[in-house]
Amino acid sequence: MLEGKRILLAITGSIAAYKSAFLTRLLVKEGAEVQVIMTHASTQFISPLTFSTLSKKKVFIGVVGEDGWNSHVDLGLWADLMIIAPATANTLSKIVSGLCDDMVTACYLSARCKVMIAPAMDLDMWNHPATQRNIKQLQEDGCILIPVEDGELASGLIGPGRMAEPEQILEHIGQSIKKKSDILSRLKVLVTAGPTYEDIDPVRYIGNRSSGKMGLALAKVLVDRGAEVALVIGPNQLEIPELEPLKVHRVTSALQMATVASNLWKECQVGIFAAAVADYTPAKRESQKIKKTDDKISLALVRTQDIAATLGSEKRPNQITVGFALETNDEEVNARQKIRKKHFDFIVLNSLRDSGAGFQHDTNKITILQANGEKFTFPLKSKTEVAEDIVDLLEKTISQKKQE
Repeated sequence: MLEGKRILLAITGSIAAYKSAFLTRLLVKEGAEVQVIMTHASTQFISPLTFSTLSKKKVFIGVVGEDGWNSHVDLGLWADLMIIAPATANTLSKIVSGLCDDMVTACYLSARCKVMIAPAMDLDMWNHPATQRNIKQLQEDGCILIPVEDGELASGLIGPGRMAEPEQILEHIGQSIKKKSDILSRLKVLVTAGPTYEDIDPVRYIGNRSSGKMGLALAKVLVDRGAEVALVIGPNQLEIPELEPLKVHRVTSALQMATVASNLWKECQVGIFAAAVADYTPAKRESQKIKKTDDKISLALVRTQDIAATLGSEKRPNQITVGFALETNDEEVNARQKIRKKHFDFIVLNSLRDSGAGFQHDTNKITILQANGEKFTFPLKSKTEVAEDIVDLLEKTISQKKQE
């Protein structure tokens, strides 16, 4: 499963460090190349010799070792995945603030790969607002959280705080490092993302708070799995990486997005409509800036084209469409109506009533509703993890359609 993958495993000072020895063995057995780094505190719980024996590699503890400088920069660039297991409350606090005083925190700040954290601490430490704030911030920073387990703790208390078992961590790693998908390989996928800006005059516009982050996360995951992605994205402040085969089409207005998406849709097998397209646009765009005169001003608006509904109604039997619904009330009822109206195979529902969901966040909390009535609910996750969940279901949907 992990053949040839390079895993940077960071051990911090918790009694749960013994579990990481079993995790190292499992990773090596799966074909991964494992480089272990440790904090000085963790060596009080388990010997570096254990990890060097299991990993067949020298274990790094300090940035400066017996042989000189241990390059945290090189390790950060080398790894396909960094996992901190166990991650203590102290380490969580340090990496949230950017404090860099040991090998683990230095590698974290140097890492360009995905970072997973498997916390381990006592009940009250885990439940403390400071820890929960740190966990939320790390998820917003893009870290993947491996949930703690509920059970007997080293203190004798019973509750949440136990580090996940090595087998569970291995499962999370397998989900995070996916190989190219045979199902999605060379499949042409249209993804719309971001807001649209509808001009009132040369200075002002009607818009919304969509950042485009969810659509971009979907595009990245699809490319990782081998799909050929056309990303049609509205105005945004994102750094969009140059990926092959990702083609980016930048637009501003709903009309521009509709035109570009319609042209692309003819050649695509899948359409994922994650953009927050304006429902209305000014009936008339003023050529000059509107001056401030009266106390009130009336603005006439007209409906924009519903891109998802239009392209959904045109889809061929071998095409699949996925929609998004951001709701504030009667969420599921409204979302199911959209499935029928817009001919979606499934819809991704999120509610503004959920903390950390919706526009501008790096996290999302979703429920997926299928046209066949099935429902899947997910906890709060990073948008990258959410994208993985959505694409997982897309693969299943494609497979089912092929069997019909």
